[in-house]
Amino acid sequence: MAKRRRTPKKKQQVEGGPVEGVYEISTGTAELIEDDYTPNGWVLEINGMESSHIVLGDPRALDFEYMRWLAAVIEPHVDAHLDPAKLRITHLGGGACSMARYLADVYPSSRNTVVELDAKLADYVREWFELPKAPLVKIRVGEARAVTATLAPASRDVIIRDVFSGYITPAPLTTLEFTEMAAKTLDVGGLYIINCGDNRDLAGARAEAAAISRVFEHTAAVADPAMLKGRRRGNIIIAGSHSPLPLEGEAVTAAISKRLLGGGVPAQYKDDAWVRDFARPASPRHDPV
Repeated sequence: MAKRRRTPKKKQQVEGGPVEGVYEISTGTAELIEDDYTPNGWVLEINGMESSHIVLGDPRALDFEYMRWLAAVIEPHVDAHLDPAKLRITHLGGGACSMARYLADVYPSSRNTVVELDAKLADYVREWFELPKAPLVKIRVGEARAVTATLAPASRDVIIRDVFSGYITPAPLTTLEFTEMAAKTLDVGGLYIINCGDNRDLAGARAEAAAISRVFEHTAAVADPAMLKGRRRGNIIIAGSHSPLPLEGEAVTAAISKRLLGGGVPAQYKDDAWVRDFARPASPRHDPV
């Protein structure tokens, strides 16, 4: 993800609030940068890579396009298949907990568990970003696959995988076996949805689409046309469920398409047939034998 341009001037810090600077964390360094273009906005970089964006006082402000794409898929699925008052959401990948803050605000009775590898970063995020208290938003320190393996069957309604090391998702979280593991934790109507960052050849996205389409009866994807045409690297959202995705309905698809076209990077919704065709040249990745 490209770095935002910033002016060199420093803004006055709010007493008791976040302070710009570089902080030592368990896995390296985190840099907290005030966003010169958004009032009360903050950018979190992890080991030199943009990780998250937060607007204090406005949990529904999602600056990163791919997070708005996630929301555009999750919300109609919840409306169609799940009870908003009893949502159990697991976020694999923490950062600044932007998506957890958003969903906790949209669904104030939900239970969001954020799995974050870096214990020190988790402490800082709690300190900096006015997160709702547990159980509305709970941070669980641990490696995403190891934590997923401990989840009881049918105990989750939504699993969001947004884990990166640099530009890529660690391989153990991209395999068919991991996808099957995540699927077993989903209750009836549950949704598994991932943020896949990939290069122009789209080999990783195709392999992940192959795994998700192998495990789930219903799939969908969101990405911008330039990435899908191999013109640049970027993000693709891929979703799977054992229940029909509401985006399969023509009226809902039109509403979602309008929402996706409204961002700074217009995106397209792709249905199950497209995902399976996209995945056809590839095979799912597998755990080492």
